[in-house]
Amino acid sequence: MTGLYLHIPFCSVKCFYCDFAAFSGQKKQVERYLAALGAEAALLPPRNPETLYIGGGTPSELTSAQIANLFERLRRAFPAAKLTESTFEGNPESLDAEKLAVLARAGVTRLSIGLQTADDDLLKSIGRRHTAEDFARVFRLARAAGIPSISVDLMFGLPGQSVDSLRRTLEFALELDPEHVSLYGLQVEDRTLFAKRGVEEDGPHAREMFELSIQALKKAGLQHYEISNYAKPGRRSKHNINYWRRGEYLGLGCSAASFLGGVRSANDDRLGAYLEAVENGRRATTETEAPAGLEAIGEEAFLGLRMIEGFIPSAALRAAFSGSWAVLKARGLATEEDSRWRLTHDGIFLANDVFKEFVPPFQHQEATA
Repeated sequence: MTGLYLHIPFCSVKCFYCDFAAFSGQKKQVERYLAALGAEAALLPPRNPETLYIGGGTPSELTSAQIANLFERLRRAFPAAKLTESTFEGNPESLDAEKLAVLARAGVTRLSIGLQTADDDLLKSIGRRHTAEDFARVFRLARAAGIPSISVDLMFGLPGQSVDSLRRTLEFALELDPEHVSLYGLQVEDRTLFAKRGVEEDGPHAREMFELSIQALKKAGLQHYEISNYAKPGRRSKHNINYWRRGEYLGLGCSAASFLGGVRSANDDRLGAYLEAVENGRRATTETEAPAGLEAIGEEAFLGLRMIEGFIPSAALRAAFSGSWAVLKARGLATEEDSRWRLTHDGIFLANDVFKEFVPPFQHQEATA
C-alpha cells in the first residue's frame, strides 16, 4: 500500500510544545504554497495512493475555497488514486460548518481535531486558542456534516495538569463518543517555546495518567491498537498503520517525508527554501537515506513494536538482535506469543527505552548484517 501525506505548515499561533514545521503570520503565502504542492506532485515518481493524510501545522487555517482548491489539485495530480481513507487535521478555532461541508464533499472520511485538554486555563498555558466548548461545538458540527469518523487528540503530563484534570478531560471527550483517540505524553523538544522556558516533563505523574487513560478509553469501547492510539472496531488509522508496517508513502510539502523503494527522503523544513526549489522545477529534498544492514532490520523492530498486537519478526531480525531481545524480556518489557514479538504493559509505558535497543549505537546485537 502507498500512503500520501500533505503538510500544511500554517498556524494562527504555534503551540508552546510543537516541534513541527509550522509558521504563524504567513497566510499571504497560502496560494503560492498550494500551487507548489501541485508542482511538487508532478516531480514525484508516479504512484496511486490508497490513503491520504493532510496534516500540519493547521490545515483548517485554510479558507473554504482554499480547501476545495487543495482537493482539486490532488485529484488532478493523482487521477487514478482510489482512496480507502482520507484524513484531515483541524483545530476548533478555525473549523466551521462551511469548511466541514467542503471536507465532506471532498470525500474526507476521518477528521482529526486537536483538543489536548478540556481545562480552559491549561489550554491557554500551552498556547491553544480555543476553549473546551469550542471543541464540543465543532465536534457536533462535524457529526452533522456527515464525516464518518472523528478522532480526538489529547495530551497528558502537561505543566500544571493534575490527574483529576486529565480524568475530567477524558470524560468530556468520551461523552462526545469519538471513533478514535490519540493520546500523547508531553515531550519537551529542543526547538519549542517550552524548551526555551525550561519546562520539564512530568515524570512522577505520567505513569498514573497513562494507566488512567488506558482504563477509561478501554471502558468506552476503544481498542488500544498502537502505543498512542485507540479506536473503535474498524476505525483504526490505515494511513498510520502503513507507516508502522514500513509501507511506502509519498510526502508533499515543507518538511514532508517520503519512503519509496527503500529510500527515505525529507523536504526542506524552511518555507521559503521549499517554495523556491519547487518553483524552479527541483525537488526540495534536503535529506536522503537508504537504511541497510542492522539499521534497516532495527527499523522493522521498533516500528512493529509500536503496534499493541506486535508483529512476526523476520529471521534476519531474530538473528541480529537476539541479544537485545533477551535483555528486553529479562527486564519484563517485551514478550513473545505465537511467534509474535510485542511489548508488555510496562514496555508500552517505557517504549522509548525499548526502541533504543534497535537504533545505533547498538548495544546487545549478536550478529551483523
